[in-house]
Amino acid sequence: MLEESLIADLVTDLPAAIRYERLVVTLQSHFGCQAVALLKLEQTQLRPVAAIGLEREVLGRRFLIEQHPRLQAILQSRQVVHFAPDSDFPDPYDGLVAGMVGTPLPVHDCMGIALYTEGQCWGVLTLDALQAGTFSRLTVLELQRFSLVVEAMLRVGTLETQLRQARLAASMPDGDAPLRYGNELIGQSPVLTQVLTELSVVATTELPVLLLGETGVGKELFAKRLHQQSLRAKQPMIYVNCAALPETLAESELFGHRRGAFSGAMQDRSGKFEQADGGTLFLDEIGELPLSVQAKLLRVLQNGEIQRLGSDSYRQVNVRVVAATNRDLEHEVRLGHFRSDLYHRLSVYPLRIPPLRQRTGDISLLAGHFLELNRSRLGARALRLSVDAQWSLEHYSWPGNVRELEHTISRAALKALSQGAGRHDILSITAGMLGLETDLASNAAYRSDGMPSTRQGPTVKTSTGPDTAWPDAAGLPLKIAVDQFQRQLIEQALRHADENWAQAARLLDLDASNLHKLAGRLGLKESRRVR
Repeated sequence: MLEESLIADLVTDLPAAIRYERLVVTLQSHFGCQAVALLKLEQTQLRPVAAIGLEREVLGRRFLIEQHPRLQAILQSRQVVHFAPDSDFPDPYDGLVAGMVGTPLPVHDCMGIALYTEGQCWGVLTLDALQAGTFSRLTVLELQRFSLVVEAMLRVGTLETQLRQARLAASMPDGDAPLRYGNELIGQSPVLTQVLTELSVVATTELPVLLLGETGVGKELFAKRLHQQSLRAKQPMIYVNCAALPETLAESELFGHRRGAFSGAMQDRSGKFEQADGGTLFLDEIGELPLSVQAKLLRVLQNGEIQRLGSDSYRQVNVRVVAATNRDLEHEVRLGHFRSDLYHRLSVYPLRIPPLRQRTGDISLLAGHFLELNRSRLGARALRLSVDAQWSLEHYSWPGNVRELEHTISRAALKALSQGAGRHDILSITAGMLGLETDLASNAAYRSDGMPSTRQGPTVKTSTGPDTAWPDAAGLPLKIAVDQFQRQLIEQALRHADENWAQAARLLDLDASNLHKLAGRLGLKESRRVR
């Protein structure tokens, strides 16, 4: 049945992304496990390309192989690797199984296999089950046998991509330069996809490009991607922050100077245009460039000529200019703060970068990416978002865009670690640690520490004994409202039990171990002493 399903997908004309999604769904159903993930090897890291049964933010994470011994063990073997339920190796998906955010996986089964195409390692396939004994010796042998069909599917899925890359490489001197780690633009939203499509088209031309967008949207990353997909990819890309150029030095920095041109000019010096000759010059915050320098910049764009400060001669340069600004340059032109002729030269192809609030679905992917980076920096076993933290991220307006999201996650990770949790624990970030003014906070559903507010709704009597108030859940998703109510019940039981967890479990008619797991998932254990 599995083999027939995989072969049917193999011979069907499908986009690679859909093919991979169908693969993990088929494997999850056949093996009866909770989670399946397909990860592509990219130098020293593994990038998830498809997953089922895991939180969506997993797709934004990049797993450094040296920091994940299970993934490392899988890559080092050509056979299926089956990890015993009591393995000392931490699972890279601890706390990331859907519906168990912030909770470590219980005793479970895990197996994985390295996948190869054309003799090269393509990546890995991992399967996780929450119940020990799910994967038997026969199951392991079955996955080994089916891996051949999976590898054939991967070859078909990557064929179109390889052909597209080959066509692009044929138009370049030495082939395309791959994106380096750290320069990746993460996201799958339609608005981002459209911008990247436009970017790839204009990159192969020599037109000047003006990147427009709010502060923090990542204009420099888009400029780097444009350069790496251009015919100049093997030549340098030089960065200039126009906002940081003092007016007295701006001309020298851009065009260079002769010895003795001004006090302190002890020798001849080339400017940024000469350094970028043959390549790309990225002028960030172009709207801050002094008017006195704008005229000379216009001459370069018109004639390809520069004149060093203090020199009477001109030099020819071959530079593609990419500029960026968060200002409304048309308005600046009307005010007389920016030259209209320079504006029209720079904006031959204007490209507006969308703010984060318009990139539907990308916030969770970016959050996952920054969580994994901070987990690595802090040396933590795992770093996860609670359900209310996820909701807060999705419902915040992000005026500082991706840069603000990155700083918010980094700050919250430090807060999670500073509250007494060990580096070998699963650190759970709650909404309170994020410190965001979202709708969740404005309707007083949560206190600043991420716990439910004391605002009371109608009082009801429960079988647990304590009086319980329904939380004010107006406007909240059902999952968030249920979690909020569970927190409130547990907090009230703990108060009645004088913070004794065993007694609180009896009041709630729960097994003590299940109460601890539930409290961990809800982010309660970090803020209360355990007895």
